[in-house]
Amino acid sequence: MISKTDLQGTWELYLDYECTGENVVFNENIKLPNTTSNARKGKINEKRETGHLTDSYKFEGWAWFRRKIDTNAMKCSALELFLERTRITEVFVDGVSLGVQESFCAPHIYDLTEFIGTGERELVIKVSNVGYKTKGGHMTSPDTQTNWNGIVGRIELIAYGEAHCKNVVITPDINAGTVKVTADIIGSESGKAVISAAEYPDGTPASEPVEFDFTDGRLIAEYPMCKNFKLWSEHTPDLYELCIDICGDTTSRIFGIREFAAADGKFTVNGRQTFLRGKHDGMIFPKTGYAPCDVEDWLRVMRISRSFGINHYRFHTCCPPEAAFIAADILGIYMEPQLPFWGTVHAPDEEGYNADEQEFLISEGFAMLREFGNHPSFCMMSMGNELWGSKERINQVMGLYKNADKRHLYTQGSNNFQWTPCVVENDDFFVGVRLAKDRLIRGSYAMCDAPLGHIQTDKPAANHSYDSVIVPHDHHSSSAISEDGTVQIQYGTTMKTVKATEADADLVPEIPIVTHEIGQFETYPDLDEIEKYTGSLKARNFVVFRERLESKGLGHLAKDFFYCSGQLAKACYKEELEAVFRSKLLAGFQILDIQDFSGQGTALVGMLDAFMDNKGIITPEEWREFCNDAVILAVFDSYTPLAGSEFSFDIRLVNFRSKGLAGKKVVYRFECGEVCETGSAIIDSNENYADVCGGIVSLPMVDNITSAVLTVEVEGTDIRNHYELEIIPDVQKVSMEGVHIFTEVSSEAEKLLADGKTVLIFPKPEKLENSIEGFYCQDFWCYPMFREISNMMDKPEPVGTMGLVNDVSHPALKGFECRKYSTPAWWDIVMSSKCEILDGKFADKRVIVRMIDNFERNHDLAILYEYDMSGGKVVVCTSDFEKLMASAEGRVFLRSVADYVRDVP
Repeated sequence: MISKTDLQGTWELYLDYECTGENVVFNENIKLPNTTSNARKGKINEKRETGHLTDSYKFEGWAWFRRKIDTNAMKCSALELFLERTRITEVFVDGVSLGVQESFCAPHIYDLTEFIGTGERELVIKVSNVGYKTKGGHMTSPDTQTNWNGIVGRIELIAYGEAHCKNVVITPDINAGTVKVTADIIGSESGKAVISAAEYPDGTPASEPVEFDFTDGRLIAEYPMCKNFKLWSEHTPDLYELCIDICGDTTSRIFGIREFAAADGKFTVNGRQTFLRGKHDGMIFPKTGYAPCDVEDWLRVMRISRSFGINHYRFHTCCPPEAAFIAADILGIYMEPQLPFWGTVHAPDEEGYNADEQEFLISEGFAMLREFGNHPSFCMMSMGNELWGSKERINQVMGLYKNADKRHLYTQGSNNFQWTPCVVENDDFFVGVRLAKDRLIRGSYAMCDAPLGHIQTDKPAANHSYDSVIVPHDHHSSSAISEDGTVQIQYGTTMKTVKATEADADLVPEIPIVTHEIGQFETYPDLDEIEKYTGSLKARNFVVFRERLESKGLGHLAKDFFYCSGQLAKACYKEELEAVFRSKLLAGFQILDIQDFSGQGTALVGMLDAFMDNKGIITPEEWREFCNDAVILAVFDSYTPLAGSEFSFDIRLVNFRSKGLAGKKVVYRFECGEVCETGSAIIDSNENYADVCGGIVSLPMVDNITSAVLTVEVEGTDIRNHYELEIIPDVQKVSMEGVHIFTEVSSEAEKLLADGKTVLIFPKPEKLENSIEGFYCQDFWCYPMFREISNMMDKPEPVGTMGLVNDVSHPALKGFECRKYSTPAWWDIVMSSKCEILDGKFADKRVIVRMIDNFERNHDLAILYEYDMSGGKVVVCTSDFEKLMASAEGRVFLRSVADYVRDVP
């Protein structure tokens, strides 16, 4: 390249809704780069979408853009039009078509050499966001970027000298200290090229320039780096810029010297083991509706991710623009783009084979490797998301990429074949949620994908590991395959029946295992967020959710719902992530997500909102306690130990930092009122996983639930963690003397009420028909999407509740000291209850223990409530009385309620 001409600015515009190309009249202007929607062009969309954000200027069709260009002053031998990030384009110069390009990911480049020095020309670009050869995954989905139309990146005329480079490939060798450079030379069969390298971004020379010969239009060079060259990793993201100069025409590329590999079931960077702490990314940018092509925008969001301990991005059926790779290079993030595909891959000889689609996807993968493969952050590549079909064909396509570019690791996809997972020959690592139907490697699942995970079914604890699942001792079942060889699966946001072969239920991958889309614990909408949507995308779904809540008379509880659901989600995420860090046989995770997902029913699963702004639920510092390159863990069986017992725990250290911690002191501190016990031990190993020490604390006798905090830390570092415990009083019996207890408001109860008494109602479970099952764990992803899928698959519906809101000042809870939100002391009580639906019942009722319902139903749900009747008071508890009596926490709760309703003479 010898010069650039920036074409950003004002263009003429015509929106061709019918896609005819007839009577094109440029009747509007638009500033590019932009999208038609973001520029507020087209018909106003008055819809109120509830499953995703609403594009207020939705346009699908052909958008025609026109402007004049003048090539008279250009002194060059070749000229190209460069269009970054667009849809299907066709370029015309003075009405003559220069062809069509279709890549979602790679720049569209058109040859304008014939127009050099020919004066002013009319340049027209037709952009189509219809007629794709594949659906495009999250590149085109209304759930994420939207199916926008426009050009959102660089728009340039690039001038070249007589000879210039194309298809530059940089392959560092960390052992030899050299960089292999290959390139196609356009414009000359032979000549000389000068290669130099400088530190990026400051430009400090990093090695002496070296002149190389090229022949047959091909440059192949082994460029030596300086002796003290720096390696790139998450801990040392040192970068270089390589320049190739051919007679004044220069080509530059950012690169880093690193080796990303797999060995012994782990990923390694430059020979040292690492652990992937990943986030899902669908490129959600709700201010504009499209992913930015500016490095600063990506640096902002990726710095936030890094502050939450993230070192890995998995892009769901999409590939980001180059700016994202540059930002990841700078910050040390390991990137995994995916082909824009979420579906079934057929072999050429199978019914359903779509040659055009597959040829497009294969070419798209090669384009991704060509355009972004030099970036050190581009470490992994995936064939798509939740694929089905021909394992052989998927393996074959993956082999094409591996043979062409060995700088990256490859995987067949994320959660392919669901209940029948497999490893194919070309897999370098495995990404999934299970190794057989009942061998689960994450903590939560949808009901349609059951069995459920340990966080949903087990009482909260700090002891779960997936190691015994990854290498099982017993034979496990695989999947529910019918006699005709098919299985029903969740398929995107719907369901599908697919062919399936019986998987090896005893599959033990020898390659690194990454657990897929862990978490998915939602929070109630923060309705104040509505005002943040100042662009073309509007949160009309939030407006509908607010109206639904208000229609049930619960609008005043919106902030409580948001806060309390968020606290439960935070606790679930902590348990989920710590289980991963306890698992020595896992190589990483991909969380879904630290950021809200705008679509698929509106899945508000983040500690950050869709803008990557903190919701106020947890600080980055607290999150990093259980999600970072070094994590210290307490291991114990219960968050609710019994008063007067001994509380035992172990302390483990997981360390993937560049330096070991041997010789450092680990300190623990247990605090409970006046009780404070401490202990310490010296770390004697630099292993990635180390059992450091253990502790035993004699718990005090208490009369009410008493909070305790166990803190563990590595002295002199930022590595710390804490655990909030609830010591449960040892209540062996609950006196019901003086308690008027019934299963319904009977005639006898009515007499007591008429005398001004209080009656306690424990309805029979079978009588609570208008109720919802008590479920402690936070709702998975979002209720409306998975309710619909469950119904299609004839599977049980999700419970769909989102945690408790407790009236902590109410005297009924005086003897059950608790927080406003769900904590483990409530687990037995909630799981033995039914949540009664009180919609429109008892106008004067006072809900003491309330369950939050999801934003679709918005039921008024209660486990403990009261109302006045006939001069007396009715207190209703929908937990099972016998189950409460059988539980330590249940007995404390029952005692507190009994003391409140007791008829004291």
